[in-house]
Amino acid sequence: MKTVTALFTCLLAASVCAATSTCANAASFETSFDCSKARVSVEKLICRDPQLAQMDIELTRLYRLALTDEHSVPRPDQVMIDQQFWIDARNQCASEPDPKMCTIRSYAERAHQLRQGSAIVRTKDPYRLTEGPLAFRCIGFDALIAATFFTTQPGVVYLKWANTSITLSQVPSDSGTQYTGKDYQGNYRFWQDGNVVLFQKPGSGEMSCTAEPVG
Repeated sequence: MKTVTALFTCLLAASVCAATSTCANAASFETSFDCSKARVSVEKLICRDPQLAQMDIELTRLYRLALTDEHSVPRPDQVMIDQQFWIDARNQCASEPDPKMCTIRSYAERAHQLRQGSAIVRTKDPYRLTEGPLAFRCIGFDALIAATFFTTQPGVVYLKWANTSITLSQVPSDSGTQYTGKDYQGNYRFWQDGNVVLFQKPGSGEMSCTAEPVG
């Protein structure tokens, strides 16, 4: 009887949640904005996704640091303007076939920009969830690859070289850390285990890479 009663109570609570908005906040994760006031589809997505919520909190930390750096490139006043344009662009992910992946790409690229432009943003905060940009030189590949990492669950890496960029997501690996992803050209893979780094892009085999000093 207790089991039946408990089940009935759970079903009743679920029906109340479905009929009202009183339970919406209970399922929300901590973000840089008030989820109870979220009206944009992408904000609602962030509020119910732990990975995106982590990225949102970290990006806000980076942004606030950039505003304190008079030597940032661009300068803080432009960083503020750029941030608003970025938010508007991020919100357009709602119209993409895969809104979550689009939002992940948006956060990864913006984190790369902020970290690249400011030494203060790159401060070794023990609570940081981003690292980089780091530079990698790969055998058989002319361009230097810049990599910015998001240590969320799962992790993300943003890779940029020449006029090309790709955002890859961490996948299970027997050893090291492996990221995969694809674009219209095909599949990409980036694998790192200590000092051993491999990169593979569409139409090529695995390329061995080494880290190079940044700046």
